[in-house]
Amino acid sequence: MPDAPTPPDNFTSPPLTQKVDGPISKLSWISKSFLFAELSRLAYGPPDLVAKIAYDAGIDQCEFLQDGGSEAYIFGTTDDCMVVSRGTEPTKWSDIAADARIWTIAFDIGRVHSGFHKHVDLLWPDIEQHIKDNQRPVWFAGHSLGGAMAAVCAMRCKLSPIPSNPQAIFTFGAPRVGNREYASYLKIKHYRWVNNNDIVPRIPPIWLGYHHMGREIYLNRRGKISRVNAWLRVHDRWRGLLATLRVGKLDYLSDHSMSEYITHLKEYYLAEQRGERIRGPKGVAQATK
Repeated sequence: MPDAPTPPDNFTSPPLTQKVDGPISKLSWISKSFLFAELSRLAYGPPDLVAKIAYDAGIDQCEFLQDGGSEAYIFGTTDDCMVVSRGTEPTKWSDIAADARIWTIAFDIGRVHSGFHKHVDLLWPDIEQHIKDNQRPVWFAGHSLGGAMAAVCAMRCKLSPIPSNPQAIFTFGAPRVGNREYASYLKIKHYRWVNNNDIVPRIPPIWLGYHHMGREIYLNRRGKISRVNAWLRVHDRWRGLLATLRVGKLDYLSDHSMSEYITHLKEYYLAEQRGERIRGPKGVAQATK
């Protein structure tokens, strides 16, 4: 696994769209998803800037944790605790290949990707120390590698003797993290957003025994939530690829950008604010609590 990137000197992030002025559990699933998407993008930033933006949004706790290449923020309010892991935004095939190391190692429950396990090993003692006395709901989120770390951290939290229990996981462009036993163990809400041709959710491959955790929410080539599967999904991805090639882009990579996820989610969030009913994936109600 490559080290998580150091935030660039020119990193900028707009203010969070939503003010966090009450329990997150009261938000609709779209509002939750959009909030954690913006926090996942914010997690790429330097601590001073991140703390200011978070504070302006009503988040009064902002702790930056780092060990080697593993980095995460712990955000907090009176009502909630949020663990958001920093990921990678690959811009070339070599980065993706490095993220796709294929071997697993045995864990308490099933088998888990060795690289993701190592990243969490570095950071979990600090996370556990920060939340060991926490009585608030704990939410986990992240993009790319950060999404994989969020899932593994939620598993650690569930198995840990500390009183904190994971409330839900929100991931964006996250890879598979373990085998079937590992992926099916954690019985909590996990919204796993996948943007059209984003290549990272397709690695490591199923034929090596890997399975995804959580419920997939697929965004088609137009950025709309879609329930298409099988050959219809292949058709949608192919048309998305052709459309980006015409403008000199490769959407296997561009669709992985956190900015792309936020653009699409913001459209849904604003539509919901206008009173429009959002048709979600099968089994997810409009106002999931």
